[in-house]
This record gives sequence, structure tokens and C-alpha cells, in this order.
Amino acid sequence: MRFDIQEWYIQKQQEGETILDFQGDVTSEVISGLLNTIELDLDTLCVDRLKLKKKVYHVFVECLQNLFHHSDVPPLDSNYGTIKKFGSIILAKEGAFFRITTGNFVIKEKQRLLKDRIDQLNSLTDDEIKILYRDILKNESFSKKGGGGLGMLDIVRKTGNKLDYFFYGYNDSHLFFTLDIYIS
Repeated sequence: MRFDIQEWYIQKQQEGETILDFQGDVTSEVISGLLNTIELDLDTLCVDRLKLKKKVYHVFVECLQNLFHHSDVPPLDSNYGTIKKFGSIILAKEGAFFRITTGNFVIKEKQRLLKDRIDQLNSLTDDEIKILYRDILKNESFSKKGGGGLGMLDIVRKTGNKLDYFFYGYNDSHLFFTLDIYIS
């Protein structure tokens, strides 16, 4: 039985107080619209907390960029097979935390690399994160997609929290990758 993306999405919407959510084709126009919306929502929610507002906004931007640049094309046998860059993103308030949840398709061959990268980041101390961040900036080596591996590292650096992730089996060639990021 294949993983039910809609069921996962609805469950995540119900965890905490959903502020903003989107599921569909992640285009530059969609990104612009979401960023305008989140900016207004955060102005209302973080009236006296400019630093928190900036942190949430910055992490949300990184998450959208990750969806835009690193989502694999959905399998043709899915309900999303006609969408080029399918992604899900939810911003919710859970107690003292904001939570950003993302979901997207990845081909199975990328699982080990992605898992190893996140596990490495989750194992680092704050000082090691700062050193790695500076080293990558100094190295100036960028991938074909424009990043130097800074996206998730920057998220961990900004939040000070571990990344929660999971890979759900979808079919023989694809997984559905989910990421939960907590910001306090």
C-alpha cells in the first residue's frame, strides 16, 4: 500500500494551530505569494518579537528554496504526476514553538545521502555548526543547483534545534520525504 500524502497533510494541519499551509506546484509565483502572506501573518503574531519573526521568516524562506530546488519530479503514477515541483509546507504554532513541516518526493537513490547529511547536522554542537558554516562560505563550492550545502545547515544554525525527518515508501522508485523544524 502506497503512502497517503493527503492523509499525512491533513494530520499535520491538525497538529497545533495552522497559520499557513500550501500543497501543490512550487513555482516562483507561489513562493512570492506565500512569502507575502507569511510576512503579514508574522506581523500579527509576533508584534513585539522582531527577532523571532525574522528567524521564522528566514527558516520558511530556506524551506521554500529547498522545495523549489531539491524536490524530485513526482512519479507519473501519483496524483501529482503532472506537477513539476510538488511540495507541501505548513507553518503552525505549537505551544512555545513554531513548526515548519515540509514534504516532497525524492528518488530512492538520494535517501542515503540525505539521511547521512541530516544525521551529520543533528550530531554537531553549536560551535561545530558555526565552524562548518564558515568553512562552506570560505570554500565557495556551489552545486549545480546553486547551493553549497548551506540550506539545512543554516536552518539548524538559526533554530538551534535538531531536524526531525522521515522517509515514507511511495513506490519502487520514489519516497516521500518529510521534515519538521521547530523554532523557539
